[in-house]
Amino acid sequence: MICENISISKDGILEFAGVEVTQLAEKYGTPLYLLDEERIRNNCRIYKEVFKKYFGEDSYPLFASKALSFKGIYRIMEEEGMGIDVVSIGEMYTALKAGYDLSKAYFHSNNKTDDDIAYAMDNKIGCFVADNVEEIKVIEREAEKRGIIQKVMLRITPGIDPHTYKEVATGKVDSKFGSAIETNQAHEITHYTIKQPHCDLIGFHCHVGSQVFGENIFERAAFRMIDFIAELKRELNFDCKVLDLGGGFGVKYTEDDPDMNLDEKIADVAEACQKACKRYNVKMPAIHMEPGRSLVADAGMTLYTVGTVKQIPGFKNYVSVDGGMADNPRYAFYRSAYTCYIANKMFEEADMKADLVGRCCESGDIIQPDIMVPSSVGRYDIAAVCTTGAYNYSMASNYNKLGIPPIVMLNRGKDKLAVRRESLEDLISRDI
Repeated sequence: MICENISISKDGILEFAGVEVTQLAEKYGTPLYLLDEERIRNNCRIYKEVFKKYFGEDSYPLFASKALSFKGIYRIMEEEGMGIDVVSIGEMYTALKAGYDLSKAYFHSNNKTDDDIAYAMDNKIGCFVADNVEEIKVIEREAEKRGIIQKVMLRITPGIDPHTYKEVATGKVDSKFGSAIETNQAHEITHYTIKQPHCDLIGFHCHVGSQVFGENIFERAAFRMIDFIAELKRELNFDCKVLDLGGGFGVKYTEDDPDMNLDEKIADVAEACQKACKRYNVKMPAIHMEPGRSLVADAGMTLYTVGTVKQIPGFKNYVSVDGGMADNPRYAFYRSAYTCYIANKMFEEADMKADLVGRCCESGDIIQPDIMVPSSVGRYDIAAVCTTGAYNYSMASNYNKLGIPPIVMLNRGKDKLAVRRESLEDLISRDI
């Protein structure tokens, strides 16, 4: 199994977090998002421990909310002492309603509106991660209006190609995010921000991509960013207090994906930061990173009920389920790979190749092509898609007017509804 929280019962039923998934499908219906709470908490603790070990007390990880945002996740982050990053007032509002202290939150986005900025300040956001000069102007204006000094970081593009999905490569010079070092725009926005009396520039942020395994892009980003910090020290006598290297560590979606040792990877990043600071003669800033996927992806599983099995002799086989791209658009967007099982037939030989497809009226509604399933697969069987804790619920839509599935949290063999299933009435609740 691709993760240790997945197993098979003596009766040949797939188990997740120690529970037979067919029981959960029967109790809550399908499609159904499952989350292993203990796995999430353990992932948080591992991150915190390795940050303290290699970077010291002032450095810590932030959970990237865009990966998975609902009230329950913010309660976990609060209880585990995690910082968070948010990219919208919707994520902020959800965290606030969960009781999360927004003074530990960092507000991202490449296009914050005036209302976004005002809302964040009114709710005591900890720090803005500003993308552009227009944004700094509004932050300065709103901070002056309130008589406060607002902490700010600047998003910088270091010009590094992560060799990952093009759609999630965000650190290149021509990215829509941030200000590029190579074009001197990073220097210009820094000079401008330092002059603002109500902005306290505490450091810089960069993000180079997602689903990164053994590549040394974080180390390369650290060297480039610390070189940039050293240039500003010489130019402006500016001391950078915080350097955020973003998120993007990979997770194992299939057996073809490598295992990643987080302790070793963070140790490598820390060594690169220390070497760069020594080379460029600057004080080591506090280091932040923003894991999202690597905190919650392997804590998730999605269950579906098989409806139609269509065999086209000499061409292709289809196994169609009661969900699809509305609750998991990642294959349609990125051609993302997943591990899939027929959960109630784990002891049967997977001897038929088929595409696992959804119910949407769209030829691109594919969850995963060319998976192996038992040839006996049929209506009412339960299909399970693994490692769906990140960017499934958070990217879900009402395409074809389908309701968003519920989230059920699993913890030590017990199940609890965390987000209820969207009802038909919910679908029209805002219609006039």
